[in-house]
Amino acid sequence: MADKVKVTKAGKKPTATPKPRKTATKKATVAAVGMVAAPTRVEIEKLARKFWAERGWQDGYAEQDWLRAEQELRKMAS
Repeated sequence: MADKVKVTKAGKKPTATPKPRKTATKKATVAAVGMVAAPTRVEIEKLARKFWAERGWQDGYAEQDWLRAEQELRKMAS
């Protein structure tokens, strides 16, 4: 039994769907290269605790220690 092929009005077989453009993947690759991995919460916490210890375990500076740790880790990553 022969395969049934749908024929258009012009008498030609329909064409296959077009393949996706490759330019989309190139843009994604360029964007991925420009991205810098953000430090993880665990990494920030370890460094913030180090700063806290360096200050002699003084309370009241947790937010500053956290932000400083985050900033330094981002500098090292870039």
